[in-house]
Amino acid sequence: MIAPGTPPFSLSAAQAARAIRDGLLSAQDLVGSCLERIGEVDAQVQAWAFLDAEHALAQARERDEARREGRAIGPLHGVPVAVKDLFDTADMPTEDGSVLHAGRSPAHDAAAVRRLREAGAVIMGKTVTTEFAMYTPGKTRNPHDPAHTPGGSSSGSAAAVACGMVPLALGSQTNGSVIRPASFCGVVGFKPSHGLISRHGMLTLSRTLDHVGVFGRELEDVALLMECLAGGDERDPDTRARARIPFCEVAAQQPPLPPLLAFAKTPAWELSDEDTREAFAELCDHLAGSIADLDLPASSAQAIELHRVVMEAEMAANLSSEWERGREQLSESLRTQLARGRSVSALDYQRAVARIAPINEGFDEIFERCDAIVTPAAPGAAPRGLDSTGNPVFCTLWTYLGMPAITLPLLRAANGLPIGVQLIGQRHADARLLRTARWLLERVHADQAQ
Repeated sequence: MIAPGTPPFSLSAAQAARAIRDGLLSAQDLVGSCLERIGEVDAQVQAWAFLDAEHALAQARERDEARREGRAIGPLHGVPVAVKDLFDTADMPTEDGSVLHAGRSPAHDAAAVRRLREAGAVIMGKTVTTEFAMYTPGKTRNPHDPAHTPGGSSSGSAAAVACGMVPLALGSQTNGSVIRPASFCGVVGFKPSHGLISRHGMLTLSRTLDHVGVFGRELEDVALLMECLAGGDERDPDTRARARIPFCEVAAQQPPLPPLLAFAKTPAWELSDEDTREAFAELCDHLAGSIADLDLPASSAQAIELHRVVMEAEMAANLSSEWERGREQLSESLRTQLARGRSVSALDYQRAVARIAPINEGFDEIFERCDAIVTPAAPGAAPRGLDSTGNPVFCTLWTYLGMPAITLPLLRAANGLPIGVQLIGQRHADARLLRTARWLLERVHADQAQ
């Protein structure tokens, strides 16, 4: 039940979908409420690259008409979803955060966008990304404090969800571009296993490393969105045909045995700040008996450099046209990365790609003993200043290995800004990771209530 007087924009995606299905809320009222919220807060947050209020309302009216006529409705019927401006949309521009793609108007939807429409979602608009989803910031500000970064590259998506503009958003991650902004903005961010969601129609930076990711305010919402997006697509060679994964059902289950978590400082621990170290020490004390320290395989220390080699070499290939015709309009940071990528030898690149499988195998024994690995999502809370999106180093290993990762807004820094708790699961055990994450949320919240 929805409490009387609850503004529709504050509903979770699952609540909103149920209310629309049951006739308690119209899609037009929900989208209208979200648009009012955008009008209240976006002048400060600046999450949108493209937003047409009339077009969003027109989609909502069509969803309401479909329901009135008794047509079949999908699991996200009438629910507004923001889409990172890296995914092609046939009815909106897709500019990839770059002046080189200004005015670009795709003829077709990306596969993920098409799946959202099939599920009945309202595509609310396009959210800000950094330049070509790399390190040069866009205009978005952190919704908790506009003097701090929202993270990147999915900055607009994370910020839009965090301040109630939309209940769900689509993002992408090639290094830390879902987990880090979700942590900085205080929402749930999920990067599934590599190849679980089709990337067809999304800007390609690195076939080896690119992931579609999702944002929500609630874990249930993330599971619902994953059910709509996961699946094979012959146009993305890294996906495969598979049976439907019941994310919502599995995520809601009680684990058959109490989960055991493994806390890994990772080779990047020395970069974490004091607030993060203290917060995770308290969390580990709080979870005593359910968490144990973990020393990662020695091969994990190589991952940051191996990831860089793969990412920059593949970026240089995929952005070669932009390099040739407009490199002077690229940021200095991106030009430097692309120049390095163009100098990577074929031998070094092949070696870096070949290391992914054996390092992954080294984690199989760990996941036989534990349900998930726990690490920080970032070195600390969102850094002050808008000239950087923060350090993705706590995400790099898991992105390189293609493992599923989720960040939960469980901790706070001394200044009140969120600190995300990142959980990593075994590759292709995505639903199980969501189940473990729900257990952790309930464990922490129950203890806090006592």
